[in-house]
Amino acid sequence: MTDRFEADYILETAMPVETAAATIAGEQSSGTFMAVPGETEALKARSAARVERIVDMGDVAGPALPGAARADAPHRRARITLSWPLGNTGISLPNILATVAGNLFELNCVAGLRLSDLRFPDALVAASPRPAFGVDGTRDLSGVQGRPLIGTIIKPSIGLTAGETAAMVDLLCAAGIDFIKDDELQADGSVCPFEDRVHAVMPVIKAHAERTGKKVMYAFNLTGEVDEMRARHDLVLQQGGTCVMASANSVGLTGMLALRRHAQLPIHLHRNGWGYLSRHPALGFDYTAWSKLWRLAGADHMHVNGLRNKFCESDESSLTSARSLLSPLSAGNPGITMPVFSSGQTALQAFDTWAALQSPDLIFAAGGGIMAHADGPAGGVRSLQDAWAAAMAGLTLEQAAKDSPALAAALRTYG
Repeated sequence: MTDRFEADYILETAMPVETAAATIAGEQSSGTFMAVPGETEALKARSAARVERIVDMGDVAGPALPGAARADAPHRRARITLSWPLGNTGISLPNILATVAGNLFELNCVAGLRLSDLRFPDALVAASPRPAFGVDGTRDLSGVQGRPLIGTIIKPSIGLTAGETAAMVDLLCAAGIDFIKDDELQADGSVCPFEDRVHAVMPVIKAHAERTGKKVMYAFNLTGEVDEMRARHDLVLQQGGTCVMASANSVGLTGMLALRRHAQLPIHLHRNGWGYLSRHPALGFDYTAWSKLWRLAGADHMHVNGLRNKFCESDESSLTSARSLLSPLSAGNPGITMPVFSSGQTALQAFDTWAALQSPDLIFAAGGGIMAHADGPAGGVRSLQDAWAAAMAGLTLEQAAKDSPALAAALRTYG
């Protein structure tokens, strides 16, 4: 696969699977619904998509999606792999996205279609921005080694002024937090303008760093138009900040690429909107495929939800997502992105998360798991620190709680 990229799909169709796969390949490369004179054998050899593999997965009850042809006929599911020559798209992530996730979802031979994985040649990976900081750079800037970063999200999500946000940051820094992020809803509104927030928060972070030697990483949400994001990044950098955040589905791949090529700080990429791309099991994306595009575009951190989260995602899905971020993009280019566990997380999930993942290379972000702790934010942070230390040492939650008042209080509060 030296000059081709591949995509895996789960296809449901009432047509012969080979026919439907060939139709998809044609639609997404040189073909159309009827043969045209210009599609010569030479052209097809140069530019046509190929059906590389088909694995039958058996019968399904009927069309999962409306508008499919032959809705009353028997339907089958299959795993199919298509490939395209890199010459079709060049080193262009937006055009690769148009190829692997374009009109194929609308074809009437498709009764269900989900993009499950992507594989890229080394040349494409090497020419893409990729994470500039990832795990190692994030650890260097935060000063946290050998364990997960303990993080939180400013709550209420929206409505706090810049001064009120800074006061909360002061409280969290004193509690021993490693990482704080804006909520994805808090960007540059009139109640808390971006510039005001940076100018209010950074003196607090720097003051704590001077006293303790530890500089808390704050991910400022700079989501906006490209010129706005660049200017906001530069302000954070100038004020001594160590992280910025963007909403992937809001800024798009081109916005992310422009930001990554400009940025001198880690980019914390939020996946808000992920549900509309993934929630129907027969349509859209698996996280493994979707996240690879954003990793190539330069995301240093990406959200994966967490175990027993407040959303619809299963534990296994969250763990599969995290493992995918910690897997190399290609044989010659690791491109590792740090997974962010969040959504209803407390000290109680640390044990199961460690047991399943067996890696400390993550950000473990808890909102209520810190702020609602019986002993306040300091107790919440301590409970998470103690939980992860105990989990990594092979202790159970019950064993660890005997020696940690903060963890025992978390067990009473959240258990």
